[in-house]
Amino acid sequence: MAVDPVGAFLNHLAAERGSALNTLDAYRRDLAEYEKSVPNIITASRTDIEDHIAGLGEIGFAASTRARHLSAIRQFHAFLFAEGWREDDPAAPVKGPGKARALPRTLTVDDISALLKAVRKGNDYKSLRNICLVEMLYASGLRTSELVSLPVANVRRLPRMVPVRGKGGKERMVPLSDRAREALATWLPERDRVEASREKGSAFLFPSRGKSGHLTRARFFQILRALATEAGLDATKVSPHTLRHAFATHLLANGADLRVIQTLLGHADITTTEIYTHVLPDDLADLVLVKHPLARKEE
Repeated sequence: MAVDPVGAFLNHLAAERGSALNTLDAYRRDLAEYEKSVPNIITASRTDIEDHIAGLGEIGFAASTRARHLSAIRQFHAFLFAEGWREDDPAAPVKGPGKARALPRTLTVDDISALLKAVRKGNDYKSLRNICLVEMLYASGLRTSELVSLPVANVRRLPRMVPVRGKGGKERMVPLSDRAREALATWLPERDRVEASREKGSAFLFPSRGKSGHLTRARFFQILRALATEAGLDATKVSPHTLRHAFATHLLANGADLRVIQTLLGHADITTTEIYTHVLPDDLADLVLVKHPLARKEE
Protein backbone atom coordinates (compact mmCIF):
# COMPACT_ATOMS: atom_id res chain seq x y z
CA MET A 1 0.00 0.00 0.00
CA ALA A 2 1.29 3.43 -0.91
CA VAL A 3 2.38 5.64 1.96
CA ASP A 4 0.52 8.60 0.51
CA PRO A 5 -2.93 7.56 -0.78
CA VAL A 6 -3.82 11.06 -1.94
CA GLY A 7 -0.57 11.34 -3.84
CA ALA A 8 -1.21 7.97 -5.49
CA PHE A 9 -4.71 9.09 -6.46
CA LEU A 10 -3.45 12.36 -7.96
CA ASN A 11 -0.76 10.51 -9.89
CA HIS A 12 -3.49 8.22 -11.21
CA LEU A 13 -5.52 11.22 -12.39
CA ALA A 14 -2.50 12.74 -14.10
CA ALA A 15 -1.34 9.53 -15.77
CA GLU A 16 -4.64 7.86 -16.65
CA ARG A 17 -6.90 10.82 -17.28
CA GLY A 18 -4.44 13.55 -18.18
CA SER A 19 -5.97 15.92 -15.64
CA ALA A 20 -4.74 19.51 -15.77
CA LEU A 21 -2.58 21.00 -13.03
CA ASN A 22 -5.40 23.29 -11.88
CA THR A 23 -7.70 20.29 -11.55
CA LEU A 24 -5.10 18.35 -9.58
CA ASP A 25 -4.53 21.32 -7.26
CA ALA A 26 -8.27 21.60 -6.61
CA TYR A 27 -8.49 17.90 -5.74
CA ARG A 28 -5.43 18.21 -3.50
CA ARG A 29 -6.96 21.11 -1.55
CA ASP A 30 -10.35 19.43 -1.17
CA LEU A 31 -8.85 16.15 -0.01
CA ALA A 32 -6.56 17.98 2.42
CA GLU A 33 -9.69 19.42 4.10
CA TYR A 34 -11.23 15.96 4.14
CA GLU A 35 -8.10 14.40 5.65
CA LYS A 36 -8.13 16.94 8.50
CA SER A 37 -11.77 16.15 9.25
CA VAL A 38 -11.79 12.34 9.53
CA PRO A 39 -9.85 9.93 11.77
CA ASN A 40 -8.40 7.99 8.83
CA ILE A 41 -8.80 8.98 5.19
CA ILE A 42 -8.45 5.38 3.96
CA THR A 43 -10.81 3.66 6.39
CA ALA A 44 -13.37 6.50 6.61
CA SER A 45 -17.03 5.46 6.83
CA ARG A 46 -20.11 6.82 5.10
CA THR A 47 -20.96 8.67 8.33
CA ASP A 48 -17.51 10.26 8.39
CA ILE A 49 -18.04 11.55 4.85
CA GLU A 50 -21.55 12.85 5.55
CA ASP A 51 -20.36 14.60 8.73
CA HIS A 52 -17.52 16.22 6.80
CA ILE A 53 -19.82 17.54 4.07
CA ALA A 54 -22.30 18.76 6.70
CA GLY A 55 -19.47 20.49 8.55
CA LEU A 56 -18.49 22.36 5.39
CA GLY A 57 -22.04 23.66 5.20
CA GLU A 58 -21.91 24.83 8.81
CA ILE A 59 -18.87 27.00 8.19
CA GLY A 60 -20.49 28.67 5.19
CA PHE A 61 -19.43 26.66 2.14
CA ALA A 62 -21.95 26.98 -0.68
CA ALA A 63 -23.81 23.91 -1.93
CA SER A 64 -21.83 24.02 -5.17
CA THR A 65 -18.53 24.02 -3.27
CA ARG A 66 -19.66 21.16 -1.04
CA ALA A 67 -20.72 19.23 -4.14
CA ARG A 68 -17.22 19.71 -5.58
CA HIS A 69 -15.65 18.44 -2.35
CA LEU A 70 -17.92 15.40 -2.41
CA SER A 71 -17.01 14.73 -6.03
CA ALA A 72 -13.33 14.64 -5.11
CA ILE A 73 -14.04 12.34 -2.16
CA ARG A 74 -16.14 10.00 -4.30
CA GLN A 75 -13.43 9.70 -6.93
CA PHE A 76 -10.80 9.15 -4.26
CA HIS A 77 -12.74 6.30 -2.62
CA ALA A 78 -13.63 4.80 -6.01
CA PHE A 79 -9.89 4.72 -6.68
CA LEU A 80 -9.17 3.01 -3.34
CA PHE A 81 -11.87 0.43 -4.10
CA ALA A 82 -10.67 -0.20 -7.66
CA GLU A 83 -7.07 -0.60 -6.49
CA GLY A 84 -8.07 -3.06 -3.77
CA TRP A 85 -7.08 -0.87 -0.84
CA ARG A 86 -10.46 -1.52 0.71
CA GLU A 87 -13.37 -3.83 -0.01
CA ASP A 88 -16.16 -1.25 -0.23
CA ASP A 89 -16.83 2.29 -1.40
CA PRO A 90 -18.35 4.33 1.46
CA ALA A 91 -18.77 7.44 -0.69
CA ALA A 92 -20.95 5.82 -3.34
CA PRO A 93 -24.28 6.10 -1.42
CA VAL A 94 -23.63 9.61 -0.08
CA LYS A 95 -26.09 12.09 -1.53
CA GLY A 96 -24.81 15.42 -2.75
CA PRO A 97 -25.96 18.74 -1.29
CA GLY A 98 -29.08 20.07 -2.97
CA LYS A 99 -31.73 22.67 -2.36
CA ALA A 100 -33.28 20.60 0.43
CA ARG A 101 -30.89 20.51 3.37
CA ALA A 102 -30.44 17.20 5.17
CA LEU A 103 -31.73 17.16 8.72
CA PRO A 104 -28.89 17.33 11.24
CA ARG A 105 -28.16 14.27 13.33
CA THR A 106 -28.69 14.98 16.99
CA LEU A 107 -28.73 13.26 20.37
CA THR A 108 -31.44 13.10 23.01
CA VAL A 109 -30.96 14.50 26.50
CA ASP A 110 -30.69 10.91 27.76
CA ASP A 111 -27.95 10.22 25.18
CA ILE A 112 -26.02 13.25 26.39
CA SER A 113 -26.44 12.16 30.02
CA ALA A 114 -25.09 8.70 29.19
CA LEU A 115 -22.12 10.22 27.35
CA LEU A 116 -21.31 12.56 30.24
CA LYS A 117 -21.59 9.69 32.71
CA ALA A 118 -19.15 7.63 30.66
CA VAL A 119 -16.61 10.44 30.36
CA ARG A 120 -16.62 11.16 34.12
CA LYS A 121 -15.26 7.74 35.17
CA GLY A 122 -11.61 8.77 35.50
CA ASN A 123 -9.54 11.52 37.11
CA ASP A 124 -6.19 11.22 35.30
CA TYR A 125 -4.82 13.67 32.72
CA LYS A 126 -6.67 12.26 29.71
CA SER A 127 -9.92 11.75 31.60
CA LEU A 128 -9.97 15.32 32.93
CA ARG A 129 -9.19 16.61 29.44
CA ASN A 130 -11.99 14.54 27.90
CA ILE A 131 -14.49 15.69 30.54
CA CYS A 132 -13.61 19.29 29.74
CA LEU A 133 -13.87 18.70 25.99
CA VAL A 134 -17.33 17.14 26.12
CA GLU A 135 -18.76 19.51 28.73
CA MET A 136 -17.51 22.57 26.85
CA LEU A 137 -18.74 21.35 23.48
CA TYR A 138 -22.25 20.60 24.71
CA ALA A 139 -22.38 23.84 26.73
CA SER A 140 -21.21 26.11 23.93
CA GLY A 141 -22.04 24.57 20.55
CA LEU A 142 -18.52 25.34 19.32
CA ARG A 143 -17.31 23.96 16.02
CA THR A 144 -14.75 21.21 16.54
CA SER A 145 -11.91 23.28 15.10
CA GLU A 146 -12.83 26.21 17.36
CA LEU A 147 -12.80 24.06 20.49
CA VAL A 148 -9.56 22.15 19.94
CA SER A 149 -7.69 25.33 18.96
CA LEU A 150 -9.04 27.50 21.79
CA PRO A 151 -6.24 29.54 23.42
CA VAL A 152 -5.90 28.81 27.11
CA ALA A 153 -5.69 32.55 27.80
CA ASN A 154 -9.35 32.90 26.75
CA VAL A 155 -10.54 30.77 29.67
CA ARG A 156 -8.02 31.43 32.44
CA ARG A 157 -10.53 33.38 34.53
CA LEU A 158 -13.28 30.78 34.07
CA PRO A 159 -15.58 33.22 32.23
CA ARG A 160 -19.27 32.61 31.68
CA MET A 161 -18.87 33.83 28.09
CA VAL A 162 -15.81 32.83 26.07
CA PRO A 163 -14.48 34.83 23.09
CA VAL A 164 -14.03 32.65 20.02
CA ARG A 165 -12.52 33.40 16.64
CA GLY A 166 -14.38 31.38 14.02
CA LYS A 167 -14.02 30.82 10.32
CA GLY A 168 -13.12 33.88 8.30
CA GLY A 169 -11.71 35.53 11.42
CA LYS A 170 -15.20 36.35 12.73
CA GLU A 171 -15.39 36.72 16.49
CA ARG A 172 -18.31 35.84 18.75
CA MET A 173 -19.02 35.02 22.38
CA VAL A 174 -20.22 31.58 23.47
CA PRO A 175 -21.57 30.55 26.90
CA LEU A 176 -20.19 28.11 29.43
CA SER A 177 -22.52 26.34 31.85
CA ASP A 178 -21.62 25.92 35.51
CA ARG A 179 -20.80 22.26 34.80
CA ALA A 180 -18.49 23.23 31.95
CA ARG A 181 -16.77 25.83 34.13
CA GLU A 182 -16.32 23.25 36.90
CA ALA A 183 -14.77 20.83 34.39
CA LEU A 184 -12.53 23.62 33.16
CA ALA A 185 -11.48 24.55 36.71
CA THR A 186 -10.48 20.92 37.34
CA TRP A 187 -8.67 20.50 34.02
CA LEU A 188 -6.57 23.69 34.06
CA PRO A 189 -4.30 22.78 37.03
CA GLU A 190 -3.63 19.31 35.57
CA ARG A 191 -2.99 20.78 32.13
CA ASP A 192 -0.60 23.37 33.57
CA ARG A 193 1.22 20.78 35.68
CA VAL A 194 2.02 18.66 32.63
CA GLU A 195 2.90 21.66 30.44
CA ALA A 196 5.30 22.99 33.10
CA SER A 197 7.32 19.79 32.80
CA ARG A 198 7.82 20.28 29.08
CA GLU A 199 10.53 22.36 27.47
CA LYS A 200 8.07 24.44 25.49
CA GLY A 201 4.56 24.93 26.78
CA SER A 202 1.51 25.16 24.54
CA ALA A 203 -0.68 28.25 24.18
CA PHE A 204 -3.77 26.08 23.68
CA LEU A 205 -6.30 24.80 26.20
CA PHE A 206 -5.94 21.26 24.86
CA PRO A 207 -2.22 20.82 24.10
CA SER A 208 -0.64 18.26 21.84
CA ARG A 209 2.92 17.44 20.88
CA GLY A 210 1.86 17.41 17.23
CA LYS A 211 2.66 20.02 14.61
CA SER A 212 -0.44 22.12 15.35
CA GLY A 213 0.34 22.33 19.06
CA HIS A 214 -3.19 21.35 19.99
CA LEU A 215 -5.45 18.31 19.92
CA THR A 216 -6.53 17.59 16.35
CA ARG A 217 -10.09 17.35 15.10
CA ALA A 218 -9.49 13.76 14.02
CA ARG A 219 -8.19 12.76 17.45
CA PHE A 220 -11.16 14.35 19.20
CA PHE A 221 -13.44 12.48 16.81
CA GLN A 222 -11.79 9.20 17.86
CA ILE A 223 -12.06 10.07 21.56
CA LEU A 224 -15.76 10.85 21.23
CA ARG A 225 -16.51 7.66 19.33
CA ALA A 226 -14.75 5.60 22.02
CA LEU A 227 -16.73 7.36 24.76
CA ALA A 228 -19.98 6.75 22.85
CA THR A 229 -19.23 3.04 22.72
CA GLU A 230 -18.48 3.01 26.44
CA ALA A 231 -21.79 4.81 27.07
CA GLY A 232 -23.70 2.16 25.14
CA LEU A 233 -24.57 4.49 22.27
CA ASP A 234 -24.30 3.80 18.54
CA ALA A 235 -20.81 5.23 17.96
CA THR A 236 -21.48 5.67 14.22
CA LYS A 237 -24.11 8.28 15.12
CA VAL A 238 -21.95 10.25 17.55
CA SER A 239 -19.51 12.93 16.45
CA PRO A 240 -18.53 16.46 17.46
CA HIS A 241 -21.09 17.64 14.91
CA THR A 242 -23.90 15.76 16.66
CA LEU A 243 -23.03 17.36 20.00
CA ARG A 244 -23.12 20.77 18.35
CA HIS A 245 -26.51 19.88 16.87
CA ALA A 246 -27.71 18.67 20.28
CA PHE A 247 -26.70 22.01 21.81
CA ALA A 248 -28.84 23.89 19.27
CA THR A 249 -31.80 21.51 19.24
CA HIS A 250 -32.06 21.27 23.03
CA LEU A 251 -31.89 25.05 23.38
CA LEU A 252 -34.60 25.48 20.77
CA ALA A 253 -36.82 22.82 22.36
CA ASN A 254 -36.61 24.71 25.65
CA GLY A 255 -37.71 28.01 24.17
CA ALA A 256 -34.47 29.74 23.18
CA ASP A 257 -34.74 32.45 20.55
CA LEU A 258 -33.75 31.33 17.06
CA ARG A 259 -31.70 34.49 16.45
CA VAL A 260 -29.75 33.92 19.66
CA ILE A 261 -28.96 30.34 18.61
CA GLN A 262 -27.83 31.64 15.22
CA THR A 263 -25.40 34.01 16.94
CA LEU A 264 -24.08 31.35 19.32
CA LEU A 265 -23.47 28.89 16.48
CA GLY A 266 -21.83 31.51 14.28
CA HIS A 267 -24.23 30.99 11.38
CA ALA A 268 -24.08 33.76 8.82
CA ASP A 269 -27.65 33.12 7.63
CA ILE A 270 -30.74 32.49 9.80
CA THR A 271 -31.96 29.91 7.27
CA THR A 272 -29.05 27.67 8.31
CA THR A 273 -30.28 27.77 11.91
CA GLU A 274 -33.91 27.18 10.93
CA ILE A 275 -33.05 23.60 9.94
CA TYR A 276 -33.11 22.73 13.64
CA THR A 277 -36.86 23.39 13.82
CA HIS A 278 -37.40 20.34 11.63
CA VAL A 279 -35.94 17.89 14.16
CA LEU A 280 -38.31 19.06 16.90
CA PRO A 281 -41.74 17.56 17.61
CA ASP A 282 -44.36 19.10 15.33
CA ASP A 283 -45.98 21.19 18.07
CA LEU A 284 -42.66 22.75 19.13
CA ALA A 285 -41.62 23.39 15.55
CA ASP A 286 -44.95 25.08 14.84
CA LEU A 287 -44.55 27.24 17.93
CA VAL A 288 -41.14 28.46 16.80
CA LEU A 289 -42.16 29.06 13.20
CA VAL A 290 -45.42 30.83 14.10
CA LYS A 291 -44.32 32.82 17.13
CA HIS A 292 -40.76 33.73 16.21
CA PRO A 293 -40.52 37.35 14.97
CA LEU A 294 -38.54 36.32 11.89
CA ALA A 295 -41.43 34.10 10.78
CA ARG A 296 -43.95 36.92 10.77
CA LYS A 297 -44.91 38.36 7.44
CA GLU A 298 -44.40 42.06 6.96
CA GLU A 299 -47.62 44.01 7.09
